[in-house]
Amino acid sequence: MLMSCTMVAIYGLAQVTISGKVKDNRGRGIIGASVSLKDSYDGGITDSAGHFKFVTTEKGNFVIIISEVGYVEYTQTINIDKEPVVLEVSLKEKLDELKAVTVTAGAFEAGDKKRAATVLSSIDVATTAGSNADITAALKTLPGAQQVGEQEGLFVRGGTGYETKQYIDGTVVNNPYYSSVPDIATRGRFSPFLFKGTVFSTGGYSALYGEALSSAVILESIDLPERTAANASISPLLAGAGIQTLAKNKKSSWGANYSYLNLVAYFNIVPQLVDYYKMPEFHNADFNYRIKTKSGGMIKYYTTFSYSELGLRRPDIDSTDLKDAFGLNNHNWYNNLSWRENLGKGWKMNLGAGYSTNRDDISQQLQDQQNNNVDSLPNTPWFTLKNYYIKNRQDLAQVRGVFEKKLGGISAIRFGSEYWYGYNRSEYMGYQSVVKDNLLATFAETDIYITNGLALKAGARYEYSSVIKKSNIAPRLSLAYKTSPGAQVSIAYGTFYQKPENRELIVTNNLGYTKATHYIANYQKTTNDRIFRIEAYYKKYEDLVKTYPAFNNAGSGYAKGIEFFWRDKKTFKNFDYWISYSYLDTKRDYLNYPGQLQPNFAAHHTASIVTKRFITNIKTGFNVTYTYATGRPYYDFRLNSTGKYYIADQGTTKPYNSMGFSVNYLPSLGKKDAKTFIVLFASVTNVLGANQVYGYNYSYNGQNKEPVLPPAKRFYFIGCFLSWGIDRSQDAINNNL
Repeated sequence: MLMSCTMVAIYGLAQVTISGKVKDNRGRGIIGASVSLKDSYDGGITDSAGHFKFVTTEKGNFVIIISEVGYVEYTQTINIDKEPVVLEVSLKEKLDELKAVTVTAGAFEAGDKKRAATVLSSIDVATTAGSNADITAALKTLPGAQQVGEQEGLFVRGGTGYETKQYIDGTVVNNPYYSSVPDIATRGRFSPFLFKGTVFSTGGYSALYGEALSSAVILESIDLPERTAANASISPLLAGAGIQTLAKNKKSSWGANYSYLNLVAYFNIVPQLVDYYKMPEFHNADFNYRIKTKSGGMIKYYTTFSYSELGLRRPDIDSTDLKDAFGLNNHNWYNNLSWRENLGKGWKMNLGAGYSTNRDDISQQLQDQQNNNVDSLPNTPWFTLKNYYIKNRQDLAQVRGVFEKKLGGISAIRFGSEYWYGYNRSEYMGYQSVVKDNLLATFAETDIYITNGLALKAGARYEYSSVIKKSNIAPRLSLAYKTSPGAQVSIAYGTFYQKPENRELIVTNNLGYTKATHYIANYQKTTNDRIFRIEAYYKKYEDLVKTYPAFNNAGSGYAKGIEFFWRDKKTFKNFDYWISYSYLDTKRDYLNYPGQLQPNFAAHHTASIVTKRFITNIKTGFNVTYTYATGRPYYDFRLNSTGKYYIADQGTTKPYNSMGFSVNYLPSLGKKDAKTFIVLFASVTNVLGANQVYGYNYSYNGQNKEPVLPPAKRFYFIGCFLSWGIDRSQDAINNNL
């Protein structure tokens, strides 16, 4: 008994207490962290305040190990003797791509990237009522975009349509829209189903892209298809068919599509305000080939060719008995080649090349009431302005290389270079002009993840243009901080440059880059199937092109505003909706403006509500979109006796109101033995028949003005889409239902 008590006393005297606190990088205690001595059974767990305490009989030097999920394991050698050991340890958060904050200031992302904040997928574009599967039309329901219906393009935050550029797999698309028709907007050339990812940057975009003063739409094409499939589409407007084949080893694929559109039947049913003497006719064909490399990389080639022609007449504003006859013939060919590869040891490579050519043959002719050409009209100074022809050809070839290196964790640096060769030849009434440009750009950008809750993106871009013989350096900087799970704040700053338009360079190449400086701050909260976002920005324009009294870079301007976005796919079963709102305050002095004015494409307030509801029992989806925008200004600029421009007339158009509706019925949904998968689709824009006024045109002497109206109050579409080999019906419902 005495021996037992002695042994217990000796054992107790040999014990040493090890205690302390485990904290995160913000000084907060970490709950449940494991604390142990290596090669020993002694250890403990931290409590709710991060404290731990245990005793050991070990002696000498030992390694203490502290670990917890989501943090970098901590090790330290300690000496265990007679005195208690007290430790205070800060664990570093383990950088995790799935948990890390992302920079969201100025950008809406969508797609299959793990860290993307899904806003619009290809299915969203197709099922947004009023968009008719046009990417730009769907993007107009997001904050920052203006409702401009009389010309093509995406007008963002006080910027013109020219200031937004589209990129496919890294290379710029020179002609993303069908060719312009006076006072009528044209749609984009590309189907949303070509792409797996979309970034709509309303400002502050990456240094890897340039030549876009206001905004960038960055599209990433799909890789290999799921399986071999064929498709067909039939409607009173168009007919098309295609095939996509996947190799047996699932390492390569090829596909081809063709469609033909003719509006003669449609215009016979739905009267138009304009008289089409040549019905709009479009031929479109495309081909793609994709192959997976041995190391898991991907090579993709895509080409598309389109041909279109149309002719229309309108009453001439300067006379009571004449007509303006406008004709357009367009050829467009676009090619894109990309190669994405993992090089090993943390290196990645992205190579790209593109070539496009676009030709427009345009004629403008005065005609009499019998539709005969009027070749002369004495004592009418405006006659020569309305009798002309233009032949315009645009070619763009480009190569691009981007390399990326992991820096440890998920931090990375990217750098590369690109070269553009642009050729623009224009012939106006026999007078020819050519603009050639060699544009070289180099860029570098780094993502630095300090913790999962704090990230920095910094970059810069250098460009040199041979046509204007000038260069620029554009810095970009963004910062994101996670405030709570799913919530973060981001700020962004950047300088952006863009060459003058070709129509200005035809007159003179004695111009410089136009410039915009962006300042952006936003807050975004993302939870399961819900997104809330609010963003404020200020944009300063410098060196805008003035065309009067001389062509120079004396223009300036600004744009500032606040935007709101909310999307909810959870509250109501099988119901998806989003709400967006934009406030814009902008003025600019450019072209022949007599001073800083609110441009005629900008509205102060714009709001959209998009709703989507699928009813499984009847296999039908219903989609409604409502968009409202306050009136836009319009001006009539006139030269006074001293040779200066002044505003002879001005005003504000009536507010823009439009409600779109679409319905899709899937009769083969749920039929496991179905051989053919069918989607029946119908849509109508401006259901309520609101009178849209986009602005006013003025006569040569300014005494007459006419409203710019859409060619018809509503646009109707009905079609049947069939596929064999793969059931796309679930996609047509909703990618999350």
